[in-house]
Amino acid sequence: MTTVVNVGAIGVARLGPPRPLRFAVADDARDLPQHVRAGSALRRWGERLVVVQDDVNALALLDERSGVVEPLVLPADASGRRHFSERRGNKAAKMDLEACVVLPDGRLLAFGSGSTPARERLVVVDVAHRVRIVDGAGLFAQLRAPEFAGAALNVEGAVVHGDRLHLFQRGNGGTVDGRAAANAIGDLELAAFLRWLDHGDAPPRLLSILRVELGEICGVPFGFTDATALPDGRIVFLAGAEDSPDTYRDGDVLGARVGLLGGQGIVLAEIVDASGAPTSLKLEGIEFVGVAPDGGIELLVVADMDDPDVPAVIASLHWARP
Repeated sequence: MTTVVNVGAIGVARLGPPRPLRFAVADDARDLPQHVRAGSALRRWGERLVVVQDDVNALALLDERSGVVEPLVLPADASGRRHFSERRGNKAAKMDLEACVVLPDGRLLAFGSGSTPARERLVVVDVAHRVRIVDGAGLFAQLRAPEFAGAALNVEGAVVHGDRLHLFQRGNGGTVDGRAAANAIGDLELAAFLRWLDHGDAPPRLLSILRVELGEICGVPFGFTDATALPDGRIVFLAGAEDSPDTYRDGDVLGARVGLLGGQGIVLAEIVDASGAPTSLKLEGIEFVGVAPDGGIELLVVADMDDPDVPAVIASLHWARP
């Protein structure tokens, strides 16, 4: 295990104007709200962007040119419900999908956070939009290794690059059984993972674990919330400082950072809005767009508003010369 210690945030990254994500209509018959409720991960899939929702059994497919958002409906739970909240009294039943990758064969794969047994599921969607739900209990048992999970497992990001699947553990919450919360990146062999996913082989073990110190604000630590790979193999990640007591409950967001992980360690930047003020958005999804004319990185991010009545938002993020 290696620990990377951050020596301080460098520079800033600027958010563009946030845009709400709304479906054309509500779908009461299938228990789907009219807006994207919680943007918990973001990934480009073919010609569209996929926004993962952690409390609705539907993915949101965004056409960037038209701005149209369409649902890709996932199976309902045993009660026939597809959206979950404290208000409805069924928050504990949600899959809590928090990370998403596109596999080499073009399938989309979303991961539950693993923070409770109900959240140990994966969603596989093929290019024809056929959906399969996978019981991930065996895999998540491997991920609960204290070196990776720390106090409590909470998978929030995933990246496929080369022959590896990188999983990002978010270190939020307090100390449990003497173990502190930990941010970590765990690597799985992609081929072994796919044999488990598709053929029921033994769950793969973590090949390596990288513990990462992301800093804090007002005593609240930053934790991973998503990640994406650049064409050169470096990884860009999001981190948020959310004042929550554990992996289950929400809290106030005190700040957000974007980081670049490469051969020289980690570089971090504070995320600010157009006025230059630190953002209070709960940024939970990130995707690479391209290289800017100034040599910086252009990204897209989505935010969970932590309010079932308020649409999730998407915004551009420009990081000059990281």
